[in-house]
Amino acid sequence: MSSQVRFTDFKSDKQPTWCPGCGDFGTMNGMMKALANTGNDPDNTFIVAGIGCSGKIGTYMHSYALHGVHGRALPVGIGVKAANPDLEVMVAGGDGDGYSIGAGHFIHAVRRNMDMTYVVMDNRIYGLTKGQFSPTSREDFETSTSPDGTHQAPVNPLALALAAGGTFIAQSFSSDAQRHAQIVQEAIEHPGFGFVNVYSPCVTFNDVDTYDYFRDSLVDLADDEDYDSTDYDQAKEVILDSDKEYQGVIYRDEDSVPYNESMGLTENMSEIPEGAPEDAMDLVREFY
Repeated sequence: MSSQVRFTDFKSDKQPTWCPGCGDFGTMNGMMKALANTGNDPDNTFIVAGIGCSGKIGTYMHSYALHGVHGRALPVGIGVKAANPDLEVMVAGGDGDGYSIGAGHFIHAVRRNMDMTYVVMDNRIYGLTKGQFSPTSREDFETSTSPDGTHQAPVNPLALALAAGGTFIAQSFSSDAQRHAQIVQEAIEHPGFGFVNVYSPCVTFNDVDTYDYFRDSLVDLADDEDYDSTDYDQAKEVILDSDKEYQGVIYRDEDSVPYNESMGLTENMSEIPEGAPEDAMDLVREFY
């Protein structure tokens, strides 16, 4: 780790192909700032992403990275952290990637509490596949696949995380650059699974959950002097409040012990030791 790293050191030479104005730009910038602020650098950082608009974030960031398959980024990230606990592992995804096909992995990643960070770019729609409703879309949201509304209550990812025993649950807004970076930084610094759901507006297919909507609706928990993020009951009340949109660290368990530490996964297992069979590296390459 380095105290001299800048967030621009995490920028690759590849230009994002996201739509102009996409919330994912702000989400990614905040991730890079948070990594730099915590003393990480590209050489000790591993970014994992799945499928969706968020999927190519590893291409746009300068670090170790893997662009995986739909909904499967979390188990890859867990494997990376287990094999090399010295790496700062950050998994990025979208609401479709993480809360539909990846929902099962999400629940078990939360309960496992590996020391890593999960940032979800929640735009409440499927953007890459051209505007179908997603698990977090409103019940009356009209799209090409729901012309009369979804007729389903949206998934509450914060409630899923709390019920699964989450030790760090937060929510941010990609357009609130300083606050978003601060929240992601706290997730990185948390000893355990740091989960941040980011409101990241889709300017092409979602004309309901817009930048203006979130600016007008967001309630920042940092402005409430009586709110205690370590109070489980307070956190539950906020998470189940469907009438407001919240930003901030909603819950943190100060007694959190990361899975990798409790299970003794503290040594780097990614390097082939001396005395291993000569063809060991050939076997490893088969998994590339």
